[in-house]
Amino acid sequence: MDDVRLGNAATFERLEHFYDAVPRDVARVEEHGPLVLFVREGPGWPFYARPRLDATAPVSVADVTAVRQRQRQLGQPEAFEWVHERNPDLLAVTRAAGLAVLEAPLMVLDPAAALAAPADFTDVPVRLLDPAAPGFAADVAARRAVAAVGFAVAGTARGEVGPAQRDAAITELDAASLEEERSRTADGRRLSVLAETPTEGALASGMAMPVGDTAEIAGVATLPSARRRGLAAAVTAALAHALRRAGVDLIFLSAGSEEIARVYLRVGFRRLGTACIAEPSALI
Repeated sequence: MDDVRLGNAATFERLEHFYDAVPRDVARVEEHGPLVLFVREGPGWPFYARPRLDATAPVSVADVTAVRQRQRQLGQPEAFEWVHERNPDLLAVTRAAGLAVLEAPLMVLDPAAALAAPADFTDVPVRLLDPAAPGFAADVAARRAVAAVGFAVAGTARGEVGPAQRDAAITELDAASLEEERSRTADGRRLSVLAETPTEGALASGMAMPVGDTAEIAGVATLPSARRRGLAAAVTAALAHALRRAGVDLIFLSAGSEEIARVYLRVGFRRLGTACIAEPSALI
C-alpha cells in the first residue's frame, strides 16, 4: 500500500493498531487512565501494558505505578511497551517510576527491496511448520526450546551452547498450548519456521504474527553453536516471503540490539524508529 514508507506517520499509526489488536482475542482488557493493560486468559506468554489508542492525557509516573501494582496483584510481569516516536515522553516517565527501558531498533521491511531467498544466506534447510503434519507438536516444542536457549545467551557471537542444551530444554506441550498453536497456525494468525539439519536437528527458529495486512516477525533465535552461519537471516527471509505471499505489505520487527539489527539489514529491513520495553531493572 502507498502508506508503507519508512518514517511515514501512517506507518506508525498502523503499527499502533497492530500492537493494540494482537492481544485482544486471548486477553482481557483493563483501562487504567491513559494506559491499557492486557491480561492473558489461558496459556501462553503474558502480555503488557501500553498507551491507549484513544488516550488524550499524557502518562504520568502515578499511572505507571498504579498499573505496576495491578500487574503484581494479577501475578503478571511488570512490563510496558510502546513506540518512542509515538510516545516520546514515556521514556522519562517510566524511568522516573523506577523501570529500566530497553530501546530496541524498530525495523520495517522496505517494500521496494528485492527479498533474498533463505538459500542466499545459508545451506541449512528452512521450513514452515505445518499444523496438519504428524510431527507438529515436536516441531513447536523444538521451536520453543531453540528460542529459550538462544535468548538465554544474548548477542550474535558463536558459543559452546548447542543441540545438547536445546534437547534438555524441550518440554512436552500441554493440550491447551498445543491446540492454541495448531489453531493459530491453521488459520494464518501465526507462522513458525525451523532451520535444521538431519544430523544437528533444529538450529534456529522464528515466528510471525499477521493481523490483516500488517505482521510482526518475532522470536528469531539461533543456538550459539550455530551462529555466524546466516541462519537468523534465512529464518527471517523465509517468514517474510510467506507473509508477502499471504498479502501482508507491512512487515516489521524489533531487534534486540544494534548488533542484531545488522542481521536484518541484510534481509532488507530498515530502521523505522525505536520500540521501548520497560521492566524492573533486574530483568533488562
